[in-house]
Amino acid sequence: MQNPIRLNDTQRNEMISSLQTYFEQEKDEQLGDLAAGLLLDFIIKELGPIFYNAGIEASYQFMNEKIEDLFGIQVREQ
Repeated sequence: MQNPIRLNDTQRNEMISSLQTYFEQEKDEQLGDLAAGLLLDFIIKELGPIFYNAGIEASYQFMNEKIEDLFGIQVREQ
């Protein structure tokens, strides 16, 4: 299956910057652009689907709750 997670250039650059900032602040290490990009690719490939599926499940539950709400506003026959 193809990876459903796609990033545009702006998103990718922001995430790479975030990884670099994290490594610098939390681990006192410098992470270059290539290393951060490879780490991001790993996260997307290995962990991304778990987050993606969790989002799908949460959306499904939310929509089911809203559908149940629709049944609550039905006009009752007299």
